[in-house]
Order: sequence, then C-alpha cells, then structure tokens
Amino acid sequence: MNATSLHHHHHHHYHHLLPSKPPPPFTKLTSLKTTPPSSSSSSLTANPPPAAPLTEEKPTRHRPTATTTDDTEYTAFWDYQHLFMSQRSEAVEPVVLRVVEGAVPRDFPSGTYYLAGPGLFSDDHGSTVHPLDGHGYLRSFSIDGGAGEVRFKARYVETEAQAEERDAETGRWRFTHRGPFSVLKGGRRVGNVKVMKNVANTSVLCWGGRLLCMWEGGDPYEIDPRSLATRGRFDIIPGDADEATSSGPPFHGWLDAVDVAALFLKPVLHGVFKMPEKRILSHYKIDEKRGRLLIMSCRAEDMLLPRSNFTFYELDSDFKLLQKRDFTIPDHLMIHDWAFTDNHYILVGNRIKLDIPGYDWKSGKLDPAFMNAVKGEESLLPHLFQISIKMDKKGKCQDCSITASEQWKKPSDFPAINPSFSGTKNSHIYVATTSRFRKHLPHFPFDSVVKLDSNLDKPVAIWSAGYRQFIGEPVFVPKGVEEDDGYVLVVEYAISVQRCYLVILDARRIGRDDAVVAKLEVPKHLNFPLGFHGFWAANN
Repeated sequence: MNATSLHHHHHHHYHHLLPSKPPPPFTKLTSLKTTPPSSSSSSLTANPPPAAPLTEEKPTRHRPTATTTDDTEYTAFWDYQHLFMSQRSEAVEPVVLRVVEGAVPRDFPSGTYYLAGPGLFSDDHGSTVHPLDGHGYLRSFSIDGGAGEVRFKARYVETEAQAEERDAETGRWRFTHRGPFSVLKGGRRVGNVKVMKNVANTSVLCWGGRLLCMWEGGDPYEIDPRSLATRGRFDIIPGDADEATSSGPPFHGWLDAVDVAALFLKPVLHGVFKMPEKRILSHYKIDEKRGRLLIMSCRAEDMLLPRSNFTFYELDSDFKLLQKRDFTIPDHLMIHDWAFTDNHYILVGNRIKLDIPGYDWKSGKLDPAFMNAVKGEESLLPHLFQISIKMDKKGKCQDCSITASEQWKKPSDFPAINPSFSGTKNSHIYVATTSRFRKHLPHFPFDSVVKLDSNLDKPVAIWSAGYRQFIGEPVFVPKGVEEDDGYVLVVEYAISVQRCYLVILDARRIGRDDAVVAKLEVPKHLNFPLGFHGFWAANN
C-alpha cells in the first residue's frame, strides 16, 4: 500500500487498523506499498490547441543513459508539459494498433484493459485547469490473444460537468470552475455556489457486469463496456444501506463543539454548495476469494472539521450490500489508498496541509520542479514503505512499525500485484519508478517498472522504457496459477516522437533484455495524456 501519493505532499503519517469483523486469532500482517490515421475517430472541436515545440528523434529500445546531449532544462520543461496536452479527438470505432515490436502472445488471456484519466485541460477561451481536474477520458485496449491483435477506443465521459462546460451544438468548451480542484467558479471566490466538479477521471472498475468511472469524492459514472458511451451516474451505495449497519468501535475524548459545527455545516454544504452527503472515494478493493467489492466513503463536512468519518461497504456481484461499517477518527486525515485482510481494513492516514504547488492555473503551465525535489527534499516524494502490524488474540494492536523500503529507495508509486492475491499474502509487487538517469527530470515522470520480491535474497529486477519515454501505472494480467505467471501491461508515453504505446511485459522476464513481449503503437492523432488508474477485465 502506498504511504505517499503522487497527488499531494504528506507531512505526518498516522496508521489506523479498523476491524471489518470480530478480531481473529493472533495475526502478523506485513504489507509493502506504495496504423495510419483512422477515419473512425471523432473530434470534440475543430480547432485543437497547437502543440509546443518538440525535438524529433527515433525511439530507443535501450535503457536510458546519462550522456544524452539534449537533456536540457528547456527539453525537460516541454516534455513535462506534453504529458498533459489535451486530446480532443475520440476513437469511437475500434482502431487496430500497429505492432512495432514483438507480437501479442497467443496465450495472452483475452480481455480489455481500461485506463481512466484526464483528457482536456484547456478550453476555447484561454482558461486552463489543473491536471487533476481534466475532464474524464476513458481509453480501452481490447486484447485478442488468439488473433494476436489489440483494438483501441477512447471516449470522453459525458458527465454533468461536461454538460455545463461544453456547448453541445458547437462543441466548444468554456471552463466555469478553475483553480486547484476547480473550486473557483469563474475564477472568483465570491458567488461560487458549487465546490468542485465530478469529472470521473481517476479510476475505472468492472464489477457485476457494469463498467464504472470513478472520481475522488463523487458518484461513479456508468459506461457501456463495448461502445464506451456514457449511461449516466450510478448510485453505487445501496438504498437500504442502513439495514446492514454494524458500527465500529467509537473514539472518545473529543469536543461536542465538533458535532455542533457539523450540524451547521451539513445544510450549507448540501443545500448551498450542492455537495453529496457522502463522498465515494475512487480507490476500491476487490476480494476475489469471497467475491466482494469493497468501497469506501467519507462525509462532506469532514473537509472542514478536525475529524474523519469513514464508511466501508462490501457488495456482492449484484451490488447487494453484504456489510456496512462506520468509523470515526478524531483527526483531519487524507486517505489516498487503503488495504484489507479477512478481518480488518487498513488505512494509511495523512495529516496534511493541502497545497497544490507546481501549477499556475492562470498561465496553465506545470513546474517540473514540483515532483523533482532538490537534494535534501527527496523525502517529500512518493516512496515505498513497509508496514508491519502485530495484534493480540483480541484484535488489539501490540506493535506497528512503518519503515522505508530497504529494497527500493528511489521515488515510486502505482504499486500493482496479481489481483488474485489481493487481501492475502503475496510475494511480488510491480511498481512505477524512475531510472534517475535524467538530470533535469530525475524523479518524475516515471520511466521504469521495478519488480520486487518479498524474498530479500532475490535481486531487484527493473525494465526501463528509454530516454524521454515515460510510463504510467503497471497492471498485472494473470495467466497461470503461480503468482508471477502472467503479463504486465503499461502505457509508454514517448514524448520525443509524440506517440503512446501499449507495452506487454513478461512478468518473469523483467530485468532481462527480452522482457518486452510486444509493443503496439497508438496512431499519432490519438496520442493521449498521462492516465491515472486502470483495470484489467478478462473475458468470461
């Protein structure tokens, strides 16, 4: 589980272990985290923004080197900007991707890799938004191992925010909410009666025959799995949720004034600012062993109060509520990700001072220095931590230790494991990380996948995309019964040639020269910005 996040800085780390059911016998838990242009595409505007200058060069298969001559501040700045260039075109009809290296293996499990993320950052009136606030753009890669081909689609999620900011007749955009997390309506603090906007751009989930695009603090949007057309908002919390309530142990010793403040805040936030009473978080978990979906929500008023109210829901494949538990923690915490066992929910809570540096919403430019801290400030960047928890027979925590990983100390995030081992003991973890060969972008964007093994005697294995070739989140696709018998999917953003590639890695060959099984090219006119979280959905 990650103890830090790409999306914000953390100042102090606090750990919370919440029982999902009666305590188990003595337990010790250890967790480690962190084709030519096709006519089938459509465009949301006739006048896309011009691209910034790029230095053209041939992509390389080799590992990056520290002797590249064009590793300048100027190149680094524009490479960073191009990771978040708007893509207004949609691939409504499937586009068969051209194989540029290797071949799609015949034993590849057929299915679809869905990738969520922002797609639009600049409107048609000179306004820009922070990358976290770009309108949701869903990409899909349908992989047919038998045919040896991959078909690509991409469409915008038709959210209420899109309806507000895009003219349906002309296709032109006018952002009405700007600033960090789009909290300023029209750029003004006065007269803003809507806080934030749900752009459904953070994560994607396939469950119970439904495809859902999720956002950090709002209802998910349901998408047609085949056409990627938006069906509308989906109420993922069952209406009879209160019937299965089983409250967690209360925390004592805090002031009644907080409850009084909450009573005043609720009607203001819900009635005036139109915020939902409960905000669904974008990070979910799937318990494959028990066939359950685990989701989590928090209360809107907790954004302004020194406490955190969390509700966990466990749903079956028909979205029927099986269990609901409420917990209150007397502190103002930020939860980015979490984990679970058979008996507990595990939160890595962070006391934060919310700041969104590295971005000037007036100029629309990103500062690469934000995620590339100077010497002595590397601790502010995302890293892997090992969390060990020891409990007694009554479920009380006897010992908890949080230590930086000794295996891999470079900045890292987007940890992935074989999903079949979620919630159980696993040995292998695949993480996006940096090679640190680039002088002006040493830490981020990531350019490598590192494979770690809980057996500390085994060497760390790494695959690097290449110089000026960045990557997003790795996703594991199981093939056999053994934990690392499968493939790792990762999108490569080759900024130097303005191309995106889907790379298929053999999980067992990472660290070797033949790790790349196949590399497929997305047509240049459909080149897309950096994605956030993805999901592998195998065909039934």
